[in-house]
Parts: sequence; C-alpha cells; structure tokens
Amino acid sequence: MLVVGGGYVGLYVALKLQKKIANAGGIVTVVDPLPYMTYQPFLPEVAGGNIEARHAVVSHRKHLKQSELIQGRVTAIDHANRTAVVAPSDGGETFEVPYFDVVLAAGAITRTFPIKGLADKGIGLKTIEEAVALRNKVLERIELGSTMTDPAARAKALTFVVVGGGFAGIECITEMEDMARAAVRNNPRVKQEEVRFVLVEAMGRIMPEVTASQAEWVVEHLRSRGIEVLLNTSLDSAEGALKLINLPDKTPAQEFEADTLVWTAGVQANPMVRSTDFPLEPRGRVRVLPDLRIGGDEGIVENAWAAGDISAVPDLTGKGLPDGTCVPNAQHALRQAKRLAKNLWASRWDKPLKDYKHKNLGAVAGFGEWKGVANINLLGRIGLKGPLAWLAHRGYHGMAMPTFERKFRVILNWIIAFFAGRDTTQLLDLDNPRGAFVAAATPAPKPAAAPAPAAPAAGSSVVESKEPVAAQVK
Repeated sequence: MLVVGGGYVGLYVALKLQKKIANAGGIVTVVDPLPYMTYQPFLPEVAGGNIEARHAVVSHRKHLKQSELIQGRVTAIDHANRTAVVAPSDGGETFEVPYFDVVLAAGAITRTFPIKGLADKGIGLKTIEEAVALRNKVLERIELGSTMTDPAARAKALTFVVVGGGFAGIECITEMEDMARAAVRNNPRVKQEEVRFVLVEAMGRIMPEVTASQAEWVVEHLRSRGIEVLLNTSLDSAEGALKLINLPDKTPAQEFEADTLVWTAGVQANPMVRSTDFPLEPRGRVRVLPDLRIGGDEGIVENAWAAGDISAVPDLTGKGLPDGTCVPNAQHALRQAKRLAKNLWASRWDKPLKDYKHKNLGAVAGFGEWKGVANINLLGRIGLKGPLAWLAHRGYHGMAMPTFERKFRVILNWIIAFFAGRDTTQLLDLDNPRGAFVAAATPAPKPAAAPAPAAPAAGSSVVESKEPVAAQVK
C-alpha cells in the first residue's frame, strides 16, 4: 500500500495499518519530503515560544517502524498501471514505486496571490521551519530595533503585519504579541507603545468558525491589546512599503513599512493531484465518496482512497462548507484517517464500508497566556471566552496531539512555561550555521606593510643623532 504524504492522514493510516498489512505479507510505503508529521495547530505556540519546535512534530521513523519510509515527493501517479513516480529529496534521479492500494494524503499548501513583493518579503505559517524562523525574527527585530536611533528604521523594525483573519492568523498575531510584550519587559531600551501589530483581513469579519458575536468580541479583544484590526482591507503590494487597499472599491488605504510580513490567508490542495489520473473538483481537490474511496462521474476508482485537505469529503452532517464538503481542519483530518484505515482494511476482506460522518465538536483558539475563544458543541452550543476558552484550547489539542510520547513532551513544555515563563531567547544565524566556523578557519589577511619613509629633499641634510629627543631640544 502506498501512502502519499505523512501528515495527519498519512501518519494515522500508516499507524493503523502497518502491522496488519505486514502480518498479511504486505508493506505500507509512506512517501513524504519531510521525516516527520507537523501538528499545525501548535505552530502559533511554537512561533510564540511556548512549545519547543521538535515537540510539535512526530517522527515517522520512530513511530512507523513497520512501514517503508521514502523521503521524497510523489510527482505523478498512473493509477491505471498502479505506479507512482517519486523524486527523492536529495535531488537524485526519479524512480517508480508500484502499489496495490494508494492513499492520497498530501494535504494542502499555502494559497497566495500574485502580489508584488510578497514572495520576497512574506513568510507563511504552514511549516515548523516557518514558525521557528518567525519566532526568531520577531525577537531579533525587537532587539535590533531597540538600538536604532533613526525613527523611520526603528518603526519599520518594530512593525509586524499578519495578513489573514482566520484561526491561523488570529492565533499567530496574538501569540507573537504576547511574546513581544515579554521581550519588551526585558529590554529597557524599547517601550511597548513602539511595537506595532497590524492584522489585515479582506472580509468584513474574522474567524468564520465562531459565531458573529464571538468574532466581534475577538476584534474588541485584539484592539484592547493595541493590535490594529483592518477589516475589508487587502494587501496590494509589498514592494518597498506595504500598500493596503480598501475593499471592494480598491481605493488606497494605508501605506507603511514593516520588516515582518506573515501570510496566513488560506490554503489550497496540494497541486501534485494535477499529475494524476484521479477525478478532481473545481477547487482542485480529489473527488471522494462518503466512504473515502475516490470516485467521479465514471464511478468508483478501485483501490484508491483520499482524505484530509487534498480531498473533497462530503459532510453528511450538512454543516460543512457551502459546497457540502468538510471544513479542511485537523479535527476532520484525524477522524477521516481513522475511518479510511478501517474501510481500507474492510475492503480487503469484502466487508461493508461505513461512511464518514462526524459532528463538529466546535472550535477552540488560544490568544496567548490565559486568553482565547471557544465554541464547543456538546450538549448544545457552549461559547467560552478568556481563561476558560484558553484551557479548552490546550485541553483539546493536548489530547489530539498524535502519540503519547509527543503529548507528554508538549504538556511538559506547558508546565515548564507556567513556572518559568515564556522563553524569549532568540537563536541567531540558523540559516548560516557554519558562519562562525568558516570565519575561524579562514586565515586572517596579512597586515599591509608600513609605507617607506619619504626620501629627503634635494639640498637638505640629515643629522643622525643617538641622543634622546628631549636632549636635542634642550
């Protein structure tokens, strides 16, 4: 069995099936460019210094010991001939992998727009590497900005912009703002009012996963912390100064400079599906049936399965996206993976398959220490704000984090932070770790030779004396 992608769906499908398939004489092959699964709901806390980066990921090698792991990308699938083309991460020659069953679990990538300067200046929050880089950049800008004397350069260094008012954007900007406050408290050269945070959202409201009243409360909460919330506003250009426009008339709004620009304005299905012979829907996702088998207008595609963000899974509860599919979030991905594994194994023995149906448990978001919002659907809808919502956020994601080993590490992080405080230590030169060694190993240039004394002018005489200068003057 071939599993394309080692994220939420890929990890859980492999975990659930590797032993069963091995005992039946087969093997689960997982192909992913990374050697770990990233628990993306924890990325804001990694960026905010509450969770150690390595603890927010789950090692494939440690937990998928009965699976074959290939570090690379699936670039094409020919399901008619049951083969996939894999490009190894080291840049080597591509090769083919045969399979009997295939599970598409390649997830989603950041969705961007053709905005000038965005690719050069922006950073996303989709990977653990981005979260670590963002944490270090915020701390580094505050430290360097505190020593700047030019007002314009100082303001630019201390301005942080997040584009996108969904869960990722709100949690990102609030965690960063919380961390910045802690960093400013430790730095007497900078004042809190000098640090500027700006949230840019193209829609007229934020966080569509919560109620309208809760969304309004979140906006008020952000503004009470000094965070500028610009609704019905879009980024028009990131070349030089950031240029914002009002929507929908596209008239100029604000223009200012910022060293830090975070883009969290949506995701899209991994484009690798375009290099397959599977049916796709208009948004570029793989079409699947409620039982998570891939199927299109021509019927079911045998031995092909998909789940998670890369697929358009019908939401049988009727409370999903406007097109009737499940919301692309971790809650659905984890549960779809478990149902897919059960259905795939049942199909091997010609047993009936069950449709995926999951009632949304609600939504939880953390906004920094003891702050958050939650919308919990248990015995009716329960709306929470503040410390209780923050505890619900940590409780849910602490339980949802895959594997007991990783749960333990994350909870230990929280306990340490509770007593020792948020870690605001910046790590420098991670993009150039050999810099110090290269400088030490490179011979210093020889000092320039002293210039020769000028020749005496014609007709002048030089009297050589061994007496001290003071004696000559005397």
